[in-house]
Amino acid sequence: MIIAIDGPTASGKGTLAKALAAHYDLPHLDTGLLYRAVGRQVFLDGGDPDDPVDALAATTFADELLSDPHLRTEECGGLASRVSIHPTVRQALFERQRAFAEQPGGAVLDGRDIGTVIAPDADVKLFITATVDARAMRRWKEMQTRGNRITLDEIAEELRRRDERDLGRKDAPLRVADGAYLIDTSELTVDQALAAAIDATEEALKSHL
Repeated sequence: MIIAIDGPTASGKGTLAKALAAHYDLPHLDTGLLYRAVGRQVFLDGGDPDDPVDALAATTFADELLSDPHLRTEECGGLASRVSIHPTVRQALFERQRAFAEQPGGAVLDGRDIGTVIAPDADVKLFITATVDARAMRRWKEMQTRGNRITLDEIAEELRRRDERDLGRKDAPLRVADGAYLIDTSELTVDQALAAAIDATEEALKSHL
């Protein structure tokens, strides 16, 4: 069983993906982490994330980079959004994601083009969304626990910029996949969102019977 979960930054898709993976005993891949690693590698190389040559060179990052705590920062998230617009970068990471999705027994993958590009034949497709205000507040609280001084307004503005890049890019833009279940988590607790995701998953599986 392949579960494809898409959605914008801080919508809750990562939290739900991990929870669904645990619920159904499936391996999980946060594909956004791959792009964050590319963005981080470009930075470490002293390159330009907007340069497709520099970005492509960074796709050869070592697996150890995926455990770098810097990947979870807002700065790295912005770099990820910038390198992800390059078709060559997306192609370089495509096979890695596809192989994970097609492993025996299935998997849960979350990102921005899972249901549309990476696993369009997924058994379950979910699109997790939330308002910019709700997403900014969540990210702000997360940053506060890490001692980050970034303001709520700064986070909201960065989210808007990233949404614009993700929605407007020519290659694999963020959009709701055909047949995907839409879940708005703006007013939901984590438990409520998970319950909605499980209900949608079960309904999708029944439709395949």
